[in-house]
Amino acid sequence: MTITLSVFAQSPDRGRGLARDMGVRWALEEAGLPYEVRLVSFAAMKEPAHLARQPFGQIPSYEENGLVLFESGAIVLHVAERAPALLPDEPHARAQAIAWIFAALSTLEPPVVEFTMAALFEKDQPWYEARQPMLETRLRARLGQLDARLGDDDWLGGSFSAGDLMTITVLRRLGSTGLLADYPRLAAYVARGEARPAFQRAFAAQLAVFTRSQAASG
Repeated sequence: MTITLSVFAQSPDRGRGLARDMGVRWALEEAGLPYEVRLVSFAAMKEPAHLARQPFGQIPSYEENGLVLFESGAIVLHVAERAPALLPDEPHARAQAIAWIFAALSTLEPPVVEFTMAALFEKDQPWYEARQPMLETRLRARLGQLDARLGDDDWLGGSFSAGDLMTITVLRRLGSTGLLADYPRLAAYVARGEARPAFQRAFAAQLAVFTRSQAASG
């Protein structure tokens, strides 16, 4: 059965590959699994048809052969379980790769999102100047820990896995901040992920949706 992803009809990331369907697209490309997309407007995200697929009215959702999933991490894990390229067969290595999926979303992403969202939406607030250094300190602590764990290795678990995919997907959110320049090993790690052919295909597919939406609205 065909895999269908519900994705933004007009992504707020403006073609930068930061919307949450990006990691899912990348995983599907790594796994060699074809998929189709359902373009969902912001209004349609709050309507019953989409809420039946994604109860929080977000993006993406995943449908295949009667299975409906939401949450990008859960979808990536589901895809990875069918793809040796994303989860190793050796039990301990497999468990470690899964742990990094959870770490990316539960430990690394919250300070990344809080820091970047504050810079976007709170600059005019009176507390911004006092709060932002604290957010940056918290984020840098996590980046330093991740940098130490990665060290001079190419990937977190010896070979590329779904854990790397999710970690790099989160780190890419820092692209406009310049912070990764202070962590050259992490910057190189992100660049290795972005150089993978599967990432390039996923990025091009997501960008094409944005380009078409811009052309239609223009």
